[in-house]
Amino acid sequence: MIEASKLKAGMTFETNDGKLIKVLEASHHKPGKGNTVMRMKLRDVRTGSTFDTTYRPEEKFEQAIIETRPAQYLYQMDDTAYFMDTENYEQYEIPVANVAEELKFILENSEVKIQFYGTEVIGVTIPTTVELAVTDTQPSIKGATVTGSGKPATLETGLVVNVPDFIEVGQKLIINTAEGTYVSRA
Repeated sequence: MIEASKLKAGMTFETNDGKLIKVLEASHHKPGKGNTVMRMKLRDVRTGSTFDTTYRPEEKFEQAIIETRPAQYLYQMDDTAYFMDTENYEQYEIPVANVAEELKFILENSEVKIQFYGTEVIGVTIPTTVELAVTDTQPSIKGATVTGSGKPATLETGLVVNVPDFIEVGQKLIINTAEGTYVSRA
C-alpha cells in the first residue's frame, strides 16, 4: 500500500474499484482554509482516458508492480500498434490510444520496453532521448544564432517541435521524449 502523498509522476497504482491508474502529474495543494490535498493528473491505463482529481494525502492505494521486457516497435495498422519481444520473438498488439504519445517519438524497428501488469500488456516505455530527421521546416536564415526565437520543424514521425533558426530539412536532431523538445543536432 502507498499513500497518495508518496505518489509521483510515472508511478502506477490500483484504485479500490480495480482500475489501473498511471500518475502523469502530482502536486501538493494547500488551500487557504481546510486540509492539504494532492492534485493529480491521471491516466486510466486500460482505456487511455486522462482526468484530473484530488486525493487526501493519507488515502492509501495498492501500488501496481509493473514489469518491463525489451521489445521492438514493428508497425501500426488501423488502431493497433504491433511490437515484438526481442528475446522470445512473441508479438504484442497494443491499442494506439494507449501508446499515442509514445508513437510520436519512435520509428519502425525502434527499441522500446513493453510494460506488463501480471500477464496484461499495458504500454511501452521509450528512451529519454531519440534521434529523428527533419522532414519539413522553413529555410534557414543566414547569420541565425542559437539565441533566436526558433521555428517549428516537422520530424519524420509527424511530431512538430520548435528548433533554432539554423536547422535545415534532412538534419538529424536529438529530441527529449519527456518534454517533446529539441536538445541538439545529432
